[in-house]
Amino acid sequence: MIYFRLRKSSGIVIDSGMSEILLIYPPVAKPSEAPPGIAKLTGSLRGHGVDCVAVDLNFEGLDYILRQECSADDTWSRRALRHVEKNRAAFCEPPTYKNFDRYKRAVADLNRVVEVVGSNHDLELSLANYGDKQLSPLRSQDLLSAAEKFQENIYYPFFSERLSQLIEESSPVFVGFSLNYLSQALCTFAMIGFCRKHYPELAIVVGGGLITSWVSRPEWHNPFAGLIDHLIAGPGAEKLLDLLGHEPRKSESFAPDYGDFSELQYLAPGRILPYAASSGCYWNRCSFCPEKAEGNRYSQVKPETVVKELEQITTGSHYDLIHFLDNAMSPALLRKLAESPPGADWYGFTRIENDLLELDFCRALRRAGCVMLKLGIESGVDKVLQDLDKGITLDKTALVLANLKAAGIATYVYLLFGTPAETLPEARQTLEFTAAHHHEISFLNLAIFNLPLYSAESRGLEVRNFYAGDLSLYGNFVHPRGWRRQDVRRFLDHEFKRHPQIAPIIKRDPPIFTSNHAPFFCRR
Repeated sequence: MIYFRLRKSSGIVIDSGMSEILLIYPPVAKPSEAPPGIAKLTGSLRGHGVDCVAVDLNFEGLDYILRQECSADDTWSRRALRHVEKNRAAFCEPPTYKNFDRYKRAVADLNRVVEVVGSNHDLELSLANYGDKQLSPLRSQDLLSAAEKFQENIYYPFFSERLSQLIEESSPVFVGFSLNYLSQALCTFAMIGFCRKHYPELAIVVGGGLITSWVSRPEWHNPFAGLIDHLIAGPGAEKLLDLLGHEPRKSESFAPDYGDFSELQYLAPGRILPYAASSGCYWNRCSFCPEKAEGNRYSQVKPETVVKELEQITTGSHYDLIHFLDNAMSPALLRKLAESPPGADWYGFTRIENDLLELDFCRALRRAGCVMLKLGIESGVDKVLQDLDKGITLDKTALVLANLKAAGIATYVYLLFGTPAETLPEARQTLEFTAAHHHEISFLNLAIFNLPLYSAESRGLEVRNFYAGDLSLYGNFVHPRGWRRQDVRRFLDHEFKRHPQIAPIIKRDPPIFTSNHAPFFCRR
């Protein structure tokens, strides 16, 4: 097969026997499971006969960082290395998740090593975050600077060697980066800068959730032209196939391929299978929702296809937990899973829907392996929920919480404070609702509202700069009823989190890994 490498600067170069694309998942993100976006791309590309290689440099980069404090050949370093290896092993041992104090120690000890290494480079580094005190991922000029000065990145000694090895072994035509979180942006651009400097003939493609959000901005103009050849917004398989000269077979569905990551020992007590049965949100009406503001269309895999793909992926490969990545699992999918259990425990995000009002249905979900559901309740006030167009009521929410508790399904409840529809009295009503249902709430996520800059609802508010940078997605605003951000934070810290029935819920949230590890504390 003959492949064409296209670069404006170098014209057309013909090579034979190449891999068509190298797909890279960059640091830093939670290292608890394999990267689902790249696995989805890999499955589709290989289904079309495309030769590709996928690597999780986030996970490999963590291994590099953890060894920095223990690299010297002396007694202290050898002891430190044994301690690091002991804590890494603890993440993979189920008994750790039966003793929350032991779990917290393992997280804290391992994270402390990462923090120390980062502080030596003037970075705020953790197991789940990368913060540079000089560069911001929200400023395009800073990202370009990270690419230009790639040697200054903390991962440079690692990725310079690893990328060179991968490129020279696979001889790809394209190098693709999956950029989903702000915590990955500076490292991604450093790697791009390295590739552009040392392998200028390669075409560079960047996609992922963060790219989708940036490109969806109404005033978007590409500041990375000349550095990045192609930015791909939204699901990327069809666009990648087009770039690679392959005709997408839209009538076929291809299961994600996790084979490239099967040997990696992620920080979890068993293998987690992340799987997206849809993109976008089927409700798509909530006020101020980023999905709605970005105009992301809802697309779903047919429930019967989901079951077949899960069976295909898990056949011959043992998975301990399935993580459904959907913004909201559809009622049709939940019914199908209840009817055809996927063969492993599972959890995901869902809305308060009528099916969950039936206790027998909730029990069927539990028999089908559902160990936890994440619920975006947001508020304990019907008027606030109505103003946010959530499409739920507190009566229904209370019944769903009771049913899930009775069925043995844990709940990870999300609450949102500081929306334009809320003031202190409403926030206190949310506190009262939460306290009244504390026995039915397993975990809590408390968020302070960030205003999506380009939501339709923001036009009626006085918006101010929140994060300085031309790539900002959120803004601060003058609350129409005077419920200031600092007031919200004070209420949460001094009232909500200290309530005697709520404080224990907050304290049992797994540090750093939060909902990614929470299901392991819920299993029988």
